[in-house]
Amino acid sequence: MKRLLLLLTMPFCIPSFAQKWAKNFDFVDQCICGLSLAGKDHRYGYVDNSGKIVIPILYDEGLTFTEGYTAVRKENKWAFFDSTGKQATDFIYGDAQNFHNGLAAVMKDNKYGYIDYTGKPVIDFQFSNARAFGEGYAPVSNAHGVWGFIDNSGQIVIKPEYDFADCFVDGEARVIKGDKVFYIDKFNKILHE
Repeated sequence: MKRLLLLLTMPFCIPSFAQKWAKNFDFVDQCICGLSLAGKDHRYGYVDNSGKIVIPILYDEGLTFTEGYTAVRKENKWAFFDSTGKQATDFIYGDAQNFHNGLAAVMKDNKYGYIDYTGKPVIDFQFSNARAFGEGYAPVSNAHGVWGFIDNSGQIVIKPEYDFADCFVDGEARVIKGDKVFYIDKFNKILHE
């Protein structure tokens, strides 16, 4: 009986303890890769699960961690940090997205390309817009704003023909053409609307 009573009270004790340090911030996001995005006075950084600040709360914006990395914005430039709090790239990107499949879409000189964890360009800065990789393909748009898909080597695998394209999830991607919204497979065949 005592064990049952102890088990029933434990879930209530743990959150109240976590809330004690969380009150030092305006908000604390969920913990991913051992760190949580935290905000205070319109500035953002990252804390561990004990509330210790690992990445200082001094940035204008921050993304959640994926694949052990996150991006933060200072003024108009983005940089990446790893989950130990070490800065992985300089603040040189006009836009940054999370890592997926080992690559992150970033903007430099008003063009999008993809970098690896060290910040080394893997796919040249050549797209007017880009989104994250999903299942080996990434949606990208050309200079005319028309969307298609590339593979992780940067080769076009679905030619640009859409007004918008989203990432592949469970073998399908949402695309928009004119006033129609539908889903395609990796062979560019329509699956359903």
